Amino acid sequence: MKFGGTSMGSADRIRTAAVLSSEQARKRPTVVVVSAMSKITDLLLDGLRRAEAGDRAGLEERLNELENRHRETCTELLEGAAREQALGGITSLVAEYDRLARGILMLGERPLRSVDEAIAIGERLSALLLAAYLETQGVAAKAVNARDVIVTNAVFGAATPLMRPTREKAQAVLGALLDAGTLPVVTGFNGATADGRPTTLGRGGSDFSASTLAAALDAEELWIWSDVDGILTADPRLVPDAAVMDEVTYAEAAELAYNGAKVLHARTLAPLVSRQIPVWSKNSFAPEKPGTKIVAKATRASAGGPRAVTSTAAVALISVEPVSPEVSGIKLMAQAMEALAASGAEVLALTSSSYQQKFCFVVRREEVSRVQQALETALALEIAHNYVKPIDVNTSVGLLAVVGEGMRGMPGFAGKIFSSISREGVNVIAIAQGSSELTIAIVVAQEGLERAVRAIHAECGLGKAELARAV
Repeated sequence: MKFGGTSMGSADRIRTAAVLSSEQARKRPTVVVVSAMSKITDLLLDGLRRAEAGDRAGLEERLNELENRHRETCTELLEGAAREQALGGITSLVAEYDRLARGILMLGERPLRSVDEAIAIGERLSALLLAAYLETQGVAAKAVNARDVIVTNAVFGAATPLMRPTREKAQAVLGALLDAGTLPVVTGFNGATADGRPTTLGRGGSDFSASTLAAALDAEELWIWSDVDGILTADPRLVPDAAVMDEVTYAEAAELAYNGAKVLHARTLAPLVSRQIPVWSKNSFAPEKPGTKIVAKATRASAGGPRAVTSTAAVALISVEPVSPEVSGIKLMAQAMEALAASGAEVLALTSSSYQQKFCFVVRREEVSRVQQALETALALEIAHNYVKPIDVNTSVGLLAVVGEGMRGMPGFAGKIFSSISREGVNVIAIAQGSSELTIAIVVAQEGLERAVRAIHAECGLGKAELARAV
């Protein structure tokens, strides 16, 4: 069971997490993974940025805020000796962050290894508080630093778990606690290299920690607790009628996450796929609601057709165009893709023309500068000799995607989608669709993105009323 930042965001939320954890622990062996309290990771990162900039006063403010928030939560959550012991633990962890931040202040730079060690303090504080509260409720529990359990490569800031050594450590460390009837409360987001250097797992890291441990321990299920009822057919801020889906497949969830939905990231799901461990996305603020189940293969009732529409406005469309069709578009694309891979950027959609051999792709907006630099470096000779036009970057676009297994074999479906967009007067700039037809990705002008999402959602009959009628 993994609890996100909002599910650990206050004393009340920690009490709820403790109740949900202990309920399951009484029924079957359970491991809990926790995120930092909401907004704490941002606070930790901001403190390190201020340290790098030489802003001592700003760093002190962040340190005080970090300690005060956790001390206040601890005081509200615990009493007596348990409170005093936990307060001592908080003081010690804040001092550890202070030591790392002051090292950065002296250096005037932020080594990634130091950053990884420092920002994992947020999860360690959460684990300390939840384990301490569980103990006061008569539940044997222990806070576990994931760097003692999850073994990763040495890519600081975005490390990848190494499953074989992680499996060995997890079964040894966590298995021993479970055998003793103790509920492990493990920090999410972090791990360590084989030689003990602290790392973090990057985007979606706490979820990734949970899925890695679920696979390493051969769990029956993974439950992800957040502040939403499950996986929705669209962003409810754009589509008020968006509905919670009862079930999606691994592939659908991965595509939704890849295209902007707040769903488990594709790499988070990867450790679970081979073992076919189901995942529940549930709301800790409304635990009575069933949530969404992520499975290997859809049941007959939920299989087939479009399942959801997702979108993101924080993207850019980058185009690469040969000056002449005599230039090999295949070689050009190969060079460009190699540069993109080296930059570490995610390509959200890719499409090309046949005769002109022009191609374009979508990346996240925060990745644009390094992508553009990588492309201009890789294609410097071609651009200098006017074989290739200057790299074109369009940030006034949005990306939407229609996702669903079984869309193949639905004659006229693509036509319906584009007709619905056309009726809203929204211009389609680019289209990308794989042969599996799991996803149709569409690039539109940013000002028409929300209208296009609502139009497709309605055209596909994905709203609450439509789904209720289908049931």
